[in-house]
Amino acid sequence: MSIKGQAAAVRFDGVSKHYGPVVAVDRISFEVQTGDLVTLLGPSGCGKTTTLRLIAGLEMPTSGSVFIGGDDVSRLPASARDVSMVFQSYALFPHMTVFENVSYGLSVSGVAKAETRERAEEGLKLVGLSGYGERLPSELSGGQQQRVAVARALVLEPTVLLFDEPLSNLDAKLRRRVREEIRELQQSLGLTTVYVTHDQEEALAVSDRIIVMRNAEIAQEGVPTELYEAPRDRFVADFIGDANVLDAELLDRDGEQATIRVGDRVELRLAHRDLPTGPVKLAVRPEAVIVRTSEEEAGLPGTVSKSTYLGSHVEYTVDTPLGEIFVADHQFDTLIPTGSSVRIGFRDRGVTLLERRES
Repeated sequence: MSIKGQAAAVRFDGVSKHYGPVVAVDRISFEVQTGDLVTLLGPSGCGKTTTLRLIAGLEMPTSGSVFIGGDDVSRLPASARDVSMVFQSYALFPHMTVFENVSYGLSVSGVAKAETRERAEEGLKLVGLSGYGERLPSELSGGQQQRVAVARALVLEPTVLLFDEPLSNLDAKLRRRVREEIRELQQSLGLTTVYVTHDQEEALAVSDRIIVMRNAEIAQEGVPTELYEAPRDRFVADFIGDANVLDAELLDRDGEQATIRVGDRVELRLAHRDLPTGPVKLAVRPEAVIVRTSEEEAGLPGTVSKSTYLGSHVEYTVDTPLGEIFVADHQFDTLIPTGSSVRIGFRDRGVTLLERRES
């Protein structure tokens, strides 16, 4: 026997959720394709956890519709949705063994004892915890407890698996390992998964698509490379990694490309993103900035105000006529001292126009 389940798509159609005068989710629409892992990413209070709870049936929408597998489940309780959730706190019963925790949902659902045992053992095997069934949760590490919570969700064979900040209680090194395990398991089982986090690195690492939320709305959605390399506005540029946002001018357009002037000395060719000629905002990733020490080189003039060696790379803060520019140099030969005069250039990748000027 194996954990099978029947993965299903999830769709929101103009969904809002109000708590009295407070708008937690405001008319959002999106779709999670069958077998994909989609992350809801955003700061605290943006509406991402409320959205997850609307999928689970722990909250009902004020307006709009929630669909799972093509069926409108907006008014169905959690018990009727065939959805499992892995919580931030793990929510394990401390007085029950690992096996009893994993099999609990099956037992209360009336599944026969023999099948319950078989599915629980298979669930523990899937998460690498075979032989741990007789231990108590207190005898496990944080990462092992999280895997027990995942196994408990998997044995119910849900159509949709939900994760609510699943790694926030783990240290940095363990977070990296557990997120890889979750992603590998999700892909191998073909599970439709919705994952909530405020950690942009975590979102980039595990997701097929990312939905960035801000103030109860969707700020932007797309594949990880799209959101990182072509953020729509300053909020997304800053939230998905670091970004320098610079004033620039769009001089002319030619097909899909435009000539962009940065300061007095630098011109770039970039996708114009349907922006007209005139003042624009440019988002530049720290690793897309080139620092040249020769004053004969072309580029923005600047002075290094801060220089930090971090082993794999060097970080600089450079004062320029356009303001401070933060640099992450992964290709350094020597450390440039504070106070040095430099010229700033830009690589081809990691530089994009922002679509929304008001940002």
